[in-house]
Amino acid sequence: MTTTSATTASAAPAAASAAKPGGIAGDFNTFLTLLTTQLKNQDPTKAMDTNEMTNQLVSFASVEQQIAVNSNLTKLIALQQGAQLTAAAPLIGQQVEVESDQLSLQDGAAALRLPAAGAARQAVVRVLDSANRILRQETVTLGPKAQDWRWDGRSGSGVRQADGAYRFTIAGRDAAGVDQPLAATVLATATAAQRPAGGDIQLSLGALSVGFDAVRGLAGR
Repeated sequence: MTTTSATTASAAPAAASAAKPGGIAGDFNTFLTLLTTQLKNQDPTKAMDTNEMTNQLVSFASVEQQIAVNSNLTKLIALQQGAQLTAAAPLIGQQVEVESDQLSLQDGAAALRLPAAGAARQAVVRVLDSANRILRQETVTLGPKAQDWRWDGRSGSGVRQADGAYRFTIAGRDAAGVDQPLAATVLATATAAQRPAGGDIQLSLGALSVGFDAVRGLAGR
């Protein structure tokens, strides 16, 4: 009985302490303790200047406010990432357009969206294997509108490749065959969305994962 009473008695102050707001700004007594301790231990011949004391008070409060701001920002980021995860749900099963330097070969097919002709009149598309060897290369004539280039998952020699993520390069050429800068986006079906611990939202497109900020829209829209 004695042990139980002692435990209960000691738990009450602890509970009361836990209920009090934490931090310097949440407990004025902490301010007073810090100040009186500093005043007691200061050199009497070099007493603290009133302005300096005020500056220290301001510094204490500023640090506490910064801690609170950082905590709130962390919460806001978590809420935003949760909202992004929810927003990604309708994309599952849909073909999306994303920025990436890799193609996603899904069920033996992959696709790129090429831009309309400009300075570049042709696009040289190369699909590479894990050793950066060219698996497939095609030269595509660009038209007045954006168009899709589709890969059937076969190498130049006709060997079917396993589903997965394959790096690609694209080079533009003008009418004279001179190299021109050119970019393309990747078309693939979204299969999952997840947020790794401590990381950003990731959208899975088969074996390819991209950040949610890489999504440029639904294919065809």
